[in-house]
Order: sequence, then structure tokens, then C-alpha cells
Amino acid sequence: MSRLAGVVLAAGAGTRLRPLTRIRPKPLCPVGNVPLIELAIDRVCTVVDEVAVNVHHGREAMEAHLGRRVHLSIEEERALGTAGALGQLRGWLDGRGALVVNADTWCPGSMVSFVEGWDGDRVRLLLAGDDRLTPTSRIAGALMPWSEIAAIAAEPAGLYEASWRAAQAEGRLDVVRHDGPFVDCGTPAQYLEANLAASGGESVVGEGADVAGAIDRCVVWSGAVVWPGESLTRAIRPDETTTVLVR
Repeated sequence: MSRLAGVVLAAGAGTRLRPLTRIRPKPLCPVGNVPLIELAIDRVCTVVDEVAVNVHHGREAMEAHLGRRVHLSIEEERALGTAGALGQLRGWLDGRGALVVNADTWCPGSMVSFVEGWDGDRVRLLLAGDDRLTPTSRIAGALMPWSEIAAIAAEPAGLYEASWRAAQAEGRLDVVRHDGPFVDCGTPAQYLEANLAASGGESVVGEGADVAGAIDRCVVWSGAVVWPGESLTRAIRPDETTTVLVR
């Protein structure tokens, strides 16, 4: 769609995913050995040609990883939230609608069916396992018309409060139910769940990892080490010295 651009939200701190996010920004944490940010960009690129990514926490690492492959929206002083991020991107969007996804969710698959038939005027949400929007709905994607984006300021705010709640009350919101794979990688347990779902239940070992011990349903990042004599079960080993056990 020529009047639609992609926006991947990637500015969050990832506090609940610590200690992993002390090593890498959450969007660079891999699922199935692919950084979450790349999975999100691939999703939106099934229907758009141009993508913007907002960054704040872990800015230097994100900039180094993404380079000039996408439009980088730098949130300097503070993270702007899901709504403020779109407000800051108004100049770049320049009248286009936005297909918005979060960089911290594992939700494989094409966005073609979600976008198909969209009129460009109504808000459309892709909800994981739900038919109605609530404050706690799990968002697998959002189509935001330019008319909504144009009214959003580049100030910290969430899209539920700044747009979706009113759109729902006024009958301007459509919901598409998503019953496919979806994991919010907010915590180490959820992050491990996403990796095991992606691998079919097998351990995921990154390129260059040294696994000399035994592992069972684990994630071992590239360059990490599982030492001889170690036996890890449902664990995440992101480097040589850090172990996150999931029980």
C-alpha cells in the first residue's frame, strides 16, 4: 500500500526482562537466533516498503545494529510511549497511515491478511486471543489512519489512552482476532517460552556458543559458554557468567 508505512516500537527499557537487558537491549534479544527487532521488521515488510524504528533505551547498540536500513526516530530526553512515538514520526509519515507492531513480541507470520481491505480511515487492531479491546489486550498489530496520527502530540502517552479508547467508544475501531503464535517477551519466562515455541521445544544455541555441558530446553546466546560438568534445564545463558533459571 503506497499510503502505508511500518512503525516498529523499540524504545522501552525492558526492565522486567533483566538481567538479559543489562547485556543487550530487549529488541536485540534473539528468538530462534534472530533478534526480535529483525523479526518485527520482517513482519511489517510483508506489506510495506518503508519502516521506522523508534529508539531510546540502548540507543547506541540499536543504532549500530540497524544502521541506515530503516528510518531511526531518536527519542532523546525520554521515551515517548506508543502514542508519542507516532507523534514524533508525523513529519516522516507525511500523510500516510501506519502499520504498528511492538519489537518485544514474538508473533511470526505475514501481515497481509490483517491489512487486506483496510479503508485507511478506521483504526484496526489485531488482538491476540480476543475479540474486544480492553486495557490489558495483547496487541499483535495496529493500523493507524493518518487522521488519528495527525492529532497525536510528540509527548509521552499510550495509544490506548490517546486514540484507541475514544475510537472504540465512538464506533471507529475494528478488531481482528489473532489465534496464531504470540508471546510477549516481557519476562525471562516468556522469553524462554517464545524460543521454545520457535524451535519446537528444542534448546536454541547461538552461533559461536561453546556448549561443553548438558542443556535441556535452554537458550544459549552467541558467544556464551556452558562449561564442562554443567547441567542446565530451562535456563537462559546469555554470556559466560550469567545464568537465568526459569521455573
